[in-house]
Amino acid sequence: MKATRFVAGLLATATALVLASQVHAAGDVGHIEQANNELENSASLQRGARNFMNYCVGCHALKYVRYNRLSEDLGLNEDQLKENLIFGADKANANVNRAMTSEQATKWFNAEPPDLSLTARSRGVDWIYTYLKTFYVDESRDSGVNNLLLAGSSMPHVLWELQGLQRAVYRNETVVADGGFTEEISVFDYFEPLKAGTLTPAEYDGFVRDTVNFLDYVGEPMKLKRQRIGLMVLGYLVALGLLLFALKKEYWRDIH
Repeated sequence: MKATRFVAGLLATATALVLASQVHAAGDVGHIEQANNELENSASLQRGARNFMNYCVGCHALKYVRYNRLSEDLGLNEDQLKENLIFGADKANANVNRAMTSEQATKWFNAEPPDLSLTARSRGVDWIYTYLKTFYVDESRDSGVNNLLLAGSSMPHVLWELQGLQRAVYRNETVVADGGFTEEISVFDYFEPLKAGTLTPAEYDGFVRDTVNFLDYVGEPMKLKRQRIGLMVLGYLVALGLLLFALKKEYWRDIH
């Protein structure tokens, strides 16, 4: 009996810890928008690759990806690859390395910008999509901006000229704290535009979606091939099914 109670207690404790961690994680995430990216959209992937090379590769590398693999998977010829994706002295068989040195990163950001090869797998495409849309002006920060999803982020808003500048507006809400006491907390309400960017909100959403789509592909390049093979297999099975159905009708016609 004691052993049973002990095991039950352990299970209850473990369950409570799991639930607590889930609640904590949910609280950290904040509001998440859906990326709704289309991995099979080759044009979107090409635009996303262009966006990454123009705005991200200065600080962030893709150490598990080679340029020639991008060329093969995204349907780019060698001239298009060199014109749109390869800058500097990199060759087609080189990995996608960042332009910034470690010394520069430490001097400017006090940290190494992360490699983004697996970010879409670890964070999720919706997280990246939301992160790139939720920078707001914060004069208390050295960079002049903060991020709603990742407060205190050391990354500057490198896309501000495209998106424009916005201010986070908060509202006060009264909640019941432990012990039955009430307290007011500040809750995010909406973003107030301060300065328009070169893109409209819809165009900026598309820009971010393409970029996220590219990072989704980078996180697992074989997923794109698996989807294509899957469609081919489904097409084959449909054709085979129709052929077998026609063959069945032909056999039964001779019997009758």
